[in-house]
Amino acid sequence: MLWSLIKIVLFVVLVAAATLGAGYLLEMEGGVRIAFGGQEYTLTPLKTVIAMILLVIAVWLFLKLFSLLIAVLKFLNGDETALSRWFDRNRERKGYNALSEGMLALASGEGRLALAKASKAEKYLRKPELTSLLTAQAAELAGDTKKAEQVYKRLLEHDSTRFVGVRGILKQKLAEGKTDTALKLAKTAFALKPSHAETQDVLLQLQAETADWKGARETLDAKLRHGTLPRDVHKRREAVLALQEAKDVIAEGATIEAREAAIEANRLSPDLVPAAVMAARTYIEQGKPRYAARVIKKAWEAAPHPDLAAAFAEIAPDETPAQRLKRFRQLTKIHPDHRETRLLLSELNIAAEDFPQAKRELGDLIEKDPDARVFTIMAAIERGEGASDAVVKGWLARALSAPRGPQWVCDKCHHIHAEWGPVCANCGALDTLSWTAPPQAEVAMPTGTEMLPLIVGAIEDKSDEPVPDEGDDTVEAEIVDVEEVLTEPAPEPVPHKAEK
Repeated sequence: MLWSLIKIVLFVVLVAAATLGAGYLLEMEGGVRIAFGGQEYTLTPLKTVIAMILLVIAVWLFLKLFSLLIAVLKFLNGDETALSRWFDRNRERKGYNALSEGMLALASGEGRLALAKASKAEKYLRKPELTSLLTAQAAELAGDTKKAEQVYKRLLEHDSTRFVGVRGILKQKLAEGKTDTALKLAKTAFALKPSHAETQDVLLQLQAETADWKGARETLDAKLRHGTLPRDVHKRREAVLALQEAKDVIAEGATIEAREAAIEANRLSPDLVPAAVMAARTYIEQGKPRYAARVIKKAWEAAPHPDLAAAFAEIAPDETPAQRLKRFRQLTKIHPDHRETRLLLSELNIAAEDFPQAKRELGDLIEKDPDARVFTIMAAIERGEGASDAVVKGWLARALSAPRGPQWVCDKCHHIHAEWGPVCANCGALDTLSWTAPPQAEVAMPTGTEMLPLIVGAIEDKSDEPVPDEGDDTVEAEIVDVEEVLTEPAPEPVPHKAEK
């Protein structure tokens, strides 16, 4: 407001001064006489001032036109001049406008418009390092993958844009499912920029999918060095990769290397159940049962698991059921109230033919946390106590429609796996398998519980098959028998101890 007032006052003062000066010039006497070519001109003071102003303007215009003429001649001769710079600035302005409009079109999902603007920007700017990426992304958005690949290949020609070109082609090959080519490109991109987190993840994923465990461990170490992976996560995934590498070595028959790798995997992550099981079996093969027991107990402290119990049973395969029940107290006292501990004790008591104690160990799992394993154990208990076929079949029928309980489930896609693996078989994610209950039961009745009478009827037709031998006293055999009750025919009831 104040500045506007000042400008108004200044304008009024200048107009007043000009008016006053013009008045003085009009009142002055005399003038300027000019004689030229036999002609004589007499100018009043006011006309003299106006003529001088016009002369100055004419000289300025002449000089500008003369300099423009010189600039045009130089421009035609190929030299850089103000005229050429003006054209360059005008071209750059149009190019940058097209570039910004292309980026906005790309962000809004208008592929064809973005491609047209990218072409215009490339025409005006002549800077492929700026426009090529926009052109490639616009071509991909428009569905022209061939043109996008051509542009990415042009980016490979310059050191400053080579990584961008490799990364673009890598994404295309991944989308096409060409993992072999994508793996080579990922290694190239990693060599160009080893600190790039996305490239590290893609390379690690591809190496895991192609079972290149050694290369995956090197990439994992690079992620730790460059700070893109926490140390605790690195330690866990290093153990996962070491374990899978050990499994491959075992498959190749190199037992010494496999033992070392298995023990290393367990050392890196003692709570990794498959690593603990493999390390324990390695110690058993080496005749070191105490080391095997120590490995299993440490893993059991982290999370009780049936595979750990099976490996613990392998330490003394020839012991009697009573001796096994006593030795297993080393595990069962660690987490006495854990669900897996109670199921394990129930199965051990079934093997020892102490069926009432087996039922007591189950406790309230039947009401509060039932699954197929709980119901099949109850079926085995009832069979051992001499219950009728109808009672046994009732428990088996309930097991058929019950959840399967904890399994190896992918944390990312919830795919259920029959056994543990470092990579999800469904989504390909690394180290995402957890021993947990799936969101939905793996076994679903096709038409609901209406199928149960048919299934029970099928069991009744086979009820006259011979009774399996119950002399096997290994925990693994008992666990397998309990699980197989779901599909095998029900055997004849076994008399209770009191009836013998």
